[in-house]
Amino acid sequence: MTRTMSVRKLAMAVARCCVLAVVVLVLCMIFADLRPPVWVSLGLPLLPIVTFVVLGRLTSSALKRTARAPVETEPPVTGRWTAHNSPADKVPSHGLHGYGQTYAVDILVAPEPDTRPPFAKLWPLARGNGHYPAFGAPVLAVADATVVRVLDRRRDHLTRTSFPALAWMMLVEGSVREATGPSWIFGNHVILDLGEGTYAAYGHLKQGSVTVAVGDTVRAGRRIADCGNTGNSTEPHLHFQLMDGPDLDTARGIPFTWRGIGVPANGASFTAPAESITPRKEAAPADRLD
Repeated sequence: MTRTMSVRKLAMAVARCCVLAVVVLVLCMIFADLRPPVWVSLGLPLLPIVTFVVLGRLTSSALKRTARAPVETEPPVTGRWTAHNSPADKVPSHGLHGYGQTYAVDILVAPEPDTRPPFAKLWPLARGNGHYPAFGAPVLAVADATVVRVLDRRRDHLTRTSFPALAWMMLVEGSVREATGPSWIFGNHVILDLGEGTYAAYGHLKQGSVTVAVGDTVRAGRRIADCGNTGNSTEPHLHFQLMDGPDLDTARGIPFTWRGIGVPANGASFTAPAESITPRKEAAPADRLD
């Protein structure tokens, strides 16, 4: 198992170096009139793609051999939310197995009436996060757990809710973040060790909102952070997933089900009642991992 994880880690590092090399190559071709050989222009972009495809197929095969029943947890939020990119409709839910995302879900606050600004074709290019009700919403521990990873320093960027901004994120920002690793893709995030080989990851958290540190023990229902718009995110929302390890490079996804809710389908709204979450005494802070 350790050897397999080391190989996956090395493969991801090589793929990221290739992605970064492609970005540099494109910039040199645009601004320095560089004309590399055809085999470089075609082969370099193909290498990370082939790596990700091969790793995805290997992960898919491994998941079929070691299939696990869904792990039941408390929901990570309270109130009314809507699910997107749900594993109830498609696996892998985000189109890839990488970074433990096989059974991940994105959720957005769903107020009644809906006050979220509509997606813009051209203008405004971007909006401030304050226009979106998910921004700053509490994010909760889904079980009694130990904090094993915290990142809280990424800034919240403007939304990418127009076609030009979305293209910019996918073609430029996404490539740069892919080259620099999962911490840039997930943005600010917290990873909890739920025990028995299960870890919960929360992504795109608000800068400066994390209330826990590595080594803390938390109880189900404790507020651990706020919903934000960091990393590869088009608008404020929470990315949630369960996985079999704390390293996003090597982890494989684990299916989840939320107590009293199940797995909300893509586009379906659900309500997580506040009374189902029991407040607990907070743990003493530990050293924070940056």
